[in-house]
Amino acid sequence: MKRLVFGVFLILALAGGAAGYLLLTDRGKPEIALSPESDVAAPKREFTLTLRDASSGLKSAKVVVTQADKQITLLDTTYANPVRDAVEKFTLEPAGLRDGPFTLAITATDRSIANFGAGNTTSVTRQYTLDTTPPRVDVTSLAHNVRQGGVGAVSFSVSEAPESAGVVVGDDFYPAYKLENGKYFGFYVFPYNMDPKNFVPKVKVTDKAGNIGVASFRYQAIPRKFRQDKLNISDNFLDSKMPQYYDIITDTRDNLQIYLKVNNDIRRQNSVFLKELAKKSAPTMLWDKKAFLRLPNAAPRAGFGDHRTYMYQNREIDQQTHMGVDLASLEGAPVPAANTGKVVFAGFLGIYGETVIIDHGLGLQTLYAHLRQIDVKVGQDIKKGEVLGKTGVSGLAAGDHLHFGVLVDGQETSPIEWWDQHWIDDNILSKL
Repeated sequence: MKRLVFGVFLILALAGGAAGYLLLTDRGKPEIALSPESDVAAPKREFTLTLRDASSGLKSAKVVVTQADKQITLLDTTYANPVRDAVEKFTLEPAGLRDGPFTLAITATDRSIANFGAGNTTSVTRQYTLDTTPPRVDVTSLAHNVRQGGVGAVSFSVSEAPESAGVVVGDDFYPAYKLENGKYFGFYVFPYNMDPKNFVPKVKVTDKAGNIGVASFRYQAIPRKFRQDKLNISDNFLDSKMPQYYDIITDTRDNLQIYLKVNNDIRRQNSVFLKELAKKSAPTMLWDKKAFLRLPNAAPRAGFGDHRTYMYQNREIDQQTHMGVDLASLEGAPVPAANTGKVVFAGFLGIYGETVIIDHGLGLQTLYAHLRQIDVKVGQDIKKGEVLGKTGVSGLAAGDHLHFGVLVDGQETSPIEWWDQHWIDDNILSKL
């Protein structure tokens, strides 16, 4: 009998050539990874099962949940064709489990004809505890007055250590940070382009099982109007400014087309970068709790939220919104750090040109753009008032000035309120 089986295998290997030989000699088992890795779970928590078999490919995968004498199959998949990688998602909801311990048994089998044609199988068993009780959230701060385009802050307590905690505004989530007193504190933004009727901030906390606790709080949304502006784009401007982007945009040398790509595509890429950079924010406050400095002896040239229509040869070519405040004083003026923190970026950044970004902790960062000279390095601790560079015309700047921005979780907000100690005391420090 053993000779007969071996003969069959040999014939298959010879008939299939390299593929048959691979199926016959493959002794590697499928790889299994399951996330999240927490040992507690809620019925609606989505599990992600990642499978891989680089040799003969995957044949099937199965997930079975067991609690006491109850056994339910949550996933039973057969792959019609060889699959090297597969991702499957499932929840516990169909199982109807009760709170308490349960077991997940996962098996994955490849298409090898090893083990007398049964293939190689990997089995993984995980122990969990089902938790269906959402975390309790108590908002402890008062008087949440938020201007459109500006920043709010909230503090709250949570009944258990969360997996994540923060404030939800529309589709945006602003993370909160645990303070030394055990409470959580978080900034959030009233977006400049959000209808005040749709501004409904809420605290959202997710526990380690995946249960979600939501808490509303009283707030006052203060609407404001933003200026409309027109900017003329000249050929002289395009000829002088676009060459700095030639290494970034290589598919055309039409300066107008390069400008439109920079003002749109590169601008969007910059926004994504700022959101990623915000993840490096320190979990503690780094600034001195005093009003932020502004460029000395500087006159404002453009405001936050200015809606710009760009004109070229008397025709409209684009529309964008200015997300910061432009300040101009002397050409090449020294630029002081608005407050104490750590330099997290120093270099060329798309529309902003030569740029420095300082992290002040808890998701708060300041941005200094269009510089001609940078005098700091990434990772450097910097004190309030310390010179970080000089104003210039890099990026899309038409004249020597500083573009100053205040970011919360990577989103630019109105800097003006951060220059006001009274606003800081009432709206930020009172929440701490």
